[in-house]
Amino acid sequence: MAQKKDTLMIEAIGLTKYFDSFKAIEDITFNVEKGEIVGFIGPNGSGKTTTMRILTCFMPPSKGTARIAGYDILENSLEVRRHIGYMPEGAPLYTNLPVETYLEFVAEMKGMEHSEIKRRIGEVMEICGIAHVAKRFIENLSKGYRQRVCLAQTILNDPEVLILDEPTIGLDPKQVVEVRNLIKELSGQRTVLLSSHILSEISMICDRVIIINRGKVVAEDTIDNLAKKAQKERQLILKVKAPEEKIDLMLKDLGAKILSKELDKDEGNDVLRYRIETKEDLRDVISEKVIENNWKLLEIGLKKMSLEEIYLKLIGEEKR
Repeated sequence: MAQKKDTLMIEAIGLTKYFDSFKAIEDITFNVEKGEIVGFIGPNGSGKTTTMRILTCFMPPSKGTARIAGYDILENSLEVRRHIGYMPEGAPLYTNLPVETYLEFVAEMKGMEHSEIKRRIGEVMEICGIAHVAKRFIENLSKGYRQRVCLAQTILNDPEVLILDEPTIGLDPKQVVEVRNLIKELSGQRTVLLSSHILSEISMICDRVIIINRGKVVAEDTIDNLAKKAQKERQLILKVKAPEEKIDLMLKDLGAKILSKELDKDEGNDVLRYRIETKEDLRDVISEKVIENNWKLLEIGLKKMSLEEIYLKLIGEEKR
């Protein structure tokens, strides 16, 4: 029997998968700590779903292995399945069943104690906000509620690890917010590995991201740390009411590069909004010069790279 570890809940170790001669993923290696919510992102066909299917024992790797909650996916696959909740892309469900009946079927398949099934189904239906549709057939539910039913089956056995593949795909904005909030509530003591094409959602939910491209991990860190690595020079946003040519000259003298400039409105007044790039943090210097010249400073601050910008930069570098 494998020894269970306390801190690492997901350990991918050199995962490689071939489909005939096609190599879907190669040497995928990463760790996820207990309680972390980690985003797993990459272009279509990059290997995200393949990796998740291997982690959940849906398919074996060609090389390498992984451990979930300390249990090896090859040597202890049944133990792995007891410790994970897996939500595949597209929320596959038996739509010809009522919600409660479907959850009873899933509980039986997961080998849950008969004495616990009814109580646990009641709990997860309340958690996922589907108790009021318990008797309705799944085929008659909206896509948002079907996602909730799929999340309910994912947590039915109270797993320590949740692996969610595109849980908000195809939902309208309101449903996306609802499912996102539900995922955040579900995390707590659980560990979550989450894939999504909606990078703003990843930014709001996840502690850390793993970026995969062409079957390989290309970056792994917090969003802030990835931004620092991807953004070689600082970018500042400057909003000021002043003569345009004089601001341009001041920025040039300070060695700042003007990336964009536009005329903006502020309470009916014309103001200039600059996005500039600098080697050093020039906020204090610029502020002092604006005050010296009796110009009106409305805003000055560092612009952080968004996850979308980081992602595009890193993926773009991989393609060169």
